[in-house]
Amino acid sequence: MSAETVTIERLGSQGDGIARGPVFVPFTLPGEEVMIARNKDHGTLLALKTPAPERIAPVCRHFGPDGTNGTCGGCSLQHLGPEGYRAFKTALVTDALAFHHIDCPVEPLVEAAPGERRRASFAGRKTETGIVFGFSSPSSHHIVAIEECPVLLPSLVARFSAFKLLAGILASSAEPFRIAVLETATGLDIAFSGLKKPSEKRRQAAIKAALTLKGIARLSIDDEILVEPDKPTLAIDGVALVPPPAAFSQASITAEETMARLVLAHLAGSKRVADLFSGFGTFALRLAREARVHAVESSAPALGALDHAARNQQGLKPVSVERRDLFRRPLMPQELKIFDGVVFDPPRAGAREQAEELARSIVPKIVAVSCNPATLARDLEILVAGGYRVDSITPIDQFLWSPHVEAVACLTKQV
Repeated sequence: MSAETVTIERLGSQGDGIARGPVFVPFTLPGEEVMIARNKDHGTLLALKTPAPERIAPVCRHFGPDGTNGTCGGCSLQHLGPEGYRAFKTALVTDALAFHHIDCPVEPLVEAAPGERRRASFAGRKTETGIVFGFSSPSSHHIVAIEECPVLLPSLVARFSAFKLLAGILASSAEPFRIAVLETATGLDIAFSGLKKPSEKRRQAAIKAALTLKGIARLSIDDEILVEPDKPTLAIDGVALVPPPAAFSQASITAEETMARLVLAHLAGSKRVADLFSGFGTFALRLAREARVHAVESSAPALGALDHAARNQQGLKPVSVERRDLFRRPLMPQELKIFDGVVFDPPRAGAREQAEELARSIVPKIVAVSCNPATLARDLEILVAGGYRVDSITPIDQFLWSPHVEAVACLTKQV
């Protein structure tokens, strides 16, 4: 490893500064002259010799190479000013679209604010001195013990000591584990994974602690519920839903509502809608206010939660559910022809196989929701080749100060 001075030329897709080589240097900005310790194509920032005008002071003590207890891997862009930050997030979408030859209007970035995230996945490990609780360093198994997090809801930050207490009771080995936490309307939903199976004594102690701490709706390990003082409940457009333990949910209520508004606006007037990769019904339950909905998802627990919520809510149109792996068995054009609207929200890998079948369909309106601009643009290219027009794309910043951005694309079949 050698020390050298380099000039940062641009930002990469992960938020790292890139110098000629290329050399990737976290926590740097274009135009900056920096001294680094170089190891192949990675540079560790040693000194900032010429700061960029858009550099600002980070808001969290755990951010950056000099962060308290190490470098937290949760954020990568706290040092970038607002204008440059908006441009970076927007470029993640526009660059992906350009690569796949998609020419369409891109709306202004819907910005995130500090203190909005209701969901987080923490790392933990038992040591001789107690529980280390926090987030992992970038590209490392090292856990940075955190004392604050400006991204999360303050109510989650206030319960850090409770999470550590429960971890200290349940963890019996030095193996790392995860703690998924979601704030619901009835309390915290806390799900541990990666733990060695706890003894009955530890289980009973954890149950007692969860009941004593108050504000905990459910405590589970993997798929097993240890205790559930209250059903952890999410309100989806007035519909009460109890998600499965550690189920995927949108991290920000503000972002979720923005995405839902865009989906509903484009599919307005549709009488029968397919919600593909539906999860537990973030869009399906809202769409069911005006349309019959068929929700397709591979997770049986998620579909069960959706089905139960729909059946126990008055005023909804019929909601049917189907468990199906859409990567292996996408809906075919013959199956799609009964729908006048489709929304799909796949994992980061995108929905290539389903997009190919949608491209051959006659569905009038489609909304594509994605957390990965690269795979979204690829899927849109497939749909455009099949005769769809991309009417608009809206980037949505749900993961503040990270290199991730959501996007909602609205498409119409060309006659």
